[in-house]
Amino acid sequence: MIKLLALFFAFGATMCALTVALLLFPGSALDSLWRLTPDARLAFQSLGSLALVLMGTVGTACLFAAIGLWRVKPWGTWLALIILSINMVGDLTNVFVRHDYRGLIGVPVAGAMILFLLACGRHSKSFRAR
Repeated sequence: MIKLLALFFAFGATMCALTVALLLFPGSALDSLWRLTPDARLAFQSLGSLALVLMGTVGTACLFAAIGLWRVKPWGTWLALIILSINMVGDLTNVFVRHDYRGLIGVPVAGAMILFLLACGRHSKSFRAR
């Protein structure tokens, strides 16, 4: 099951890389992908080059979490927990500040993933600090 979470984070890293490519090369053949989330395109474009830094940072974090989880390393688990926690806080912030209730979908999903990682860690000696 940990390997599936590793694949989840690898997918996240891939989507971040795709977003960076779409932002760097507007008008390319892949530009039609923005139709899936047109609001995201506008939001990223309004951030300018900060969007590239943000997506690069998130993508790198997801990549390292995927590697760490795949190799069953404690730092991979901790990084995944941090990423999921930040995502959950972001979803809750969107719900309460922007009244965007779509974030309520991500909260239980992230919560379940966090609980799963914590439960796996409780049974693993490598998860505990030395």
